[in-house]
Amino acid sequence: LGMDDGSYPLAVTLKLKDDEAHAHALTSPGAEPAGYGLGRSGWVRIPLEEQGAPAAELLCDWVEESYRVIAPKKLITELDAR
Repeated sequence: LGMDDGSYPLAVTLKLKDDEAHAHALTSPGAEPAGYGLGRSGWVRIPLEEQGAPAAELLCDWVEESYRVIAPKKLITELDAR
């Protein structure tokens, strides 16, 4: 999520398979496909301290989507049961 010394700004990296969510995330200020080639698989790095960064509610939606994409089915079932 970042480094205290400021060498790496506060950000989150998410996997967004929904094309609309992925495209929307990339419009966030400073957002970019994740490094190491992960961007080709839907991973997006979203800076959190940029002016105009996504609202917390939208970030929560994206975090849940990302979790549902990568989590084992058993954990998704447990999440849905709550």
